[in-house]
Amino acid sequence: MWFFSTGLASSRKTIFLTILACSLSLCSLAQDQTSQPAQEIPSFDPQTPDQAATPQTPVTGDHAKPAEQKPAGTPAIQPEEPQTSAIKLGPGDLVEVNVYGVPELTTKTRVSNDGDLYLPLIDYVHVGDLSLEESQKLIEKRLEDGGFVRNPHVSIFVNEYASQGVTLLGEVGKPGIYPVLGDRRLFDMFSAAGGLSERASRTVSITRRNHPDKPEVVSLARNLTDKPETNVEVHPGDTIEIFRAPIVYIVGDVGRPSGLLVDNGSLTVLQAVALAGGPNRTAKLNGTRIIRKGNGPNGMIETVVPLKKMLQAKAPDMTLEANDILFVPVSGAKVATARGIEAALALTTAVSIYAVHP
Repeated sequence: MWFFSTGLASSRKTIFLTILACSLSLCSLAQDQTSQPAQEIPSFDPQTPDQAATPQTPVTGDHAKPAEQKPAGTPAIQPEEPQTSAIKLGPGDLVEVNVYGVPELTTKTRVSNDGDLYLPLIDYVHVGDLSLEESQKLIEKRLEDGGFVRNPHVSIFVNEYASQGVTLLGEVGKPGIYPVLGDRRLFDMFSAAGGLSERASRTVSITRRNHPDKPEVVSLARNLTDKPETNVEVHPGDTIEIFRAPIVYIVGDVGRPSGLLVDNGSLTVLQAVALAGGPNRTAKLNGTRIIRKGNGPNGMIETVVPLKKMLQAKAPDMTLEANDILFVPVSGAKVATARGIEAALALTTAVSIYAVHP
């Protein structure tokens, strides 16, 4: 009995010691694994086998983005050139040339007809058809090559652009020469000249400097904005002429003797009579005449107008031409046929001018 109790106690003691030893071994192994530094396992995308060889985009800030890749063949965007680069110097331009740090060389002169500038030390310099930048570089080179100024810096200021002007003639508020710097169009020049006058027609002639024998004729609308295609470009050296609208005079025994500006289309006898307020009761309708320039006496030709029949629709209407005089005499007046022209011409000097838009 004692033997069995002693053997059982010894067996229990052995099992306990074995379990204790295993526990201590497991704890030691766990401590060794925790003490070793963790190895970072790189991520790998199976769809991109060359991922490891692909360089990463550097980040330069919190909001930095990868540089955009432009497709091959895309042209680089060039900065816009200043307008002054297109302006060329020409005969008659008044310029002031300054050399930085050398006030003694400051010169105010005018470009000659040959396109030359006379400057101290370097004599004549040809600047005709050169831009401001090109002229400045040319003068700087002449000063440096001649040994007058080391590393010169030249600036040119244009006081008057005589060669960059457009000439406006005819029926505008202020005819003259107006500078054209940069892109300008026909309507811009009208505005600079004070607009079209009351007697201006809708026909404009533009003569280009390079083609003086081929003037360009532009037909304007009554309201300029109705035909934007007529707002053509103008260039330095152009001559713009705005013609006067044709005038038809109606004088004599009518309600309102006047001169009628016909800026577009034509005018007939009945239209002119109606616009003049119609004939008075004392008018001699059958004595109405058209007085027109020609090879007749006094350089004029008379044409009888059956105005009474026209008003009764028994005779066709007649078309008037520019500068015609429609004369309606007074019935019973002692106006001789030979003096009819002189009387009509005298009356035209005191009529009022009205614009007509047929």
